[in-house]
Amino acid sequence: MTYAPFEIIGADRPSRWLVTCDHASNFVPSFVNGGSLGLAQGDMERHIGYDVGAAGVARVLAEQLDAPIILSNFSRLVIDPNRGEDDPTLLMRLYDGTVIPGNRDADAAEHQRRLDACYRPYHDALARLAARRDDTVILSIHSFTPQLAGRPPRPWHIGVLHAADMRLARPLLRRLRDEPDLCIGENEPYGGHLPGDAIDKHAIAHRRLNALIEFRNDLIAEEAHQHLWATRVAPILQAALSDADQPVPA
Repeated sequence: MTYAPFEIIGADRPSRWLVTCDHASNFVPSFVNGGSLGLAQGDMERHIGYDVGAAGVARVLAEQLDAPIILSNFSRLVIDPNRGEDDPTLLMRLYDGTVIPGNRDADAAEHQRRLDACYRPYHDALARLAARRDDTVILSIHSFTPQLAGRPPRPWHIGVLHAADMRLARPLLRRLRDEPDLCIGENEPYGGHLPGDAIDKHAIAHRRLNALIEFRNDLIAEEAHQHLWATRVAPILQAALSDADQPVPA
């Protein structure tokens, strides 16, 4: 079978939303070290290999929003689609204290090969989906680990990441904070803008409304919980978009 570095579901769905999941998979294609980065399977199943639970949440959200969705089909350790091409963390050799053996000796030619086989096809497909209508809204779904090695626990249930464009992030944060049982982080557990990242490339550069949501991965590890969280957040997203569409008072 021919390897496909991405999966698209619902390309003809009519919603202006476009759901993306940059770190959906921990798959290592066979052309990368024979399909292994030299890590134990347990490590590949942790947050260093992919965003645990994010793909399930993203799929349900896309259904709830009647929106197309694009998901990556390669581990972030193969090459990270949520980084700019010149970002030094595009191809990680050490992540959260774990050495990535299959990346240790990756040279410029290998770097280029992974760009051409995985990274660029994913972004080309995402660009085509985003351009399908003039008012596309990009919703990027990620997850974060409850605690990095040697770091304090992270209390947030959900983080909303944003850069300077807060047209959608501001009402989304407001509505999420109205939920009394949720701990919501703004640009937590990390900042919301990296030059050349997926939101920068496909939303900010085109002035498209956008939101990047991070779910704490222990909350969405199970399929049933992925469905519950997506079902809860979908109407909040729709309401926030309606808020964002309101004219700003003079």
